[in-house]
Amino acid sequence: MLGRGGVSDGYEVGSKRQRMMESNPYFAVSSGGIGFQPYGYGGVFQPPPFPVVRLRGLPFNCTDIDIFKFFAGLDIVDVLLVNKNGRFSGEAFVVFAGAVQVNFALRRDRQNMGRRYVEVFRCKRQDYYNAIAAEINYEGIYDNDYHGSPPPSRPKRFIDKDQMEYTEILKMRGLPFSASKSDIADFFAEFKVVENQIHIACRPDGKATGEAYVEFVSVEEAKRAMGKDKMTIGSRYVELFPSTPDEARRAESRSRQ
Repeated sequence: MLGRGGVSDGYEVGSKRQRMMESNPYFAVSSGGIGFQPYGYGGVFQPPPFPVVRLRGLPFNCTDIDIFKFFAGLDIVDVLLVNKNGRFSGEAFVVFAGAVQVNFALRRDRQNMGRRYVEVFRCKRQDYYNAIAAEINYEGIYDNDYHGSPPPSRPKRFIDKDQMEYTEILKMRGLPFSASKSDIADFFAEFKVVENQIHIACRPDGKATGEAYVEFVSVEEAKRAMGKDKMTIGSRYVELFPSTPDEARRAESRSRQ
């Protein structure tokens, strides 16, 4: 247990977007080789319907995990929370594993998330691409004539970590899903972190999100531990961010739900 700390801001799906686009036939990516070729009658190319919905009316404290819970039982491959002027707009795009999943998702229209009812409606692949483009300041690059390639994966937002306020809690992101508390304690071995100071964030289905919260003995130790930012656990490099006991506490309580 974290002494004062552990909730995930959301299931880390943005970093997996590029791999998902390369492997999912719904993105119809052409790489110059033999790929997914959905042809209809007479050999006419018929791209499959893109399995995305748009949500509107979400609570402003909504996270990716809230959306996973809202669509419990469905196979989500990406969630994009839409921000405007740096603030969450109450809208999101959700990409599913297939068109059948979309039909089930639409049945959740007007159901509640907290005290707010959420609208769920169909949208186009281009709407989703444009939302990603807007997030990475490429407005207009994916116009209606743009076909054949997915948008780039979302880069991490630039964060000046030196300017952030520190507490004794650090957040880890990009962990292998198989990472254990012992692995994390070994990663921070020189800081003498013990396992009951570590919380690994999980999705509602119990699977790890790739995030964790670690409590150090002091703010100064947490700052020193930031020197391990972008070092690796296994084959994955791990990002470190200043966090707070409150954020960590919320993560821990959600993982129990």
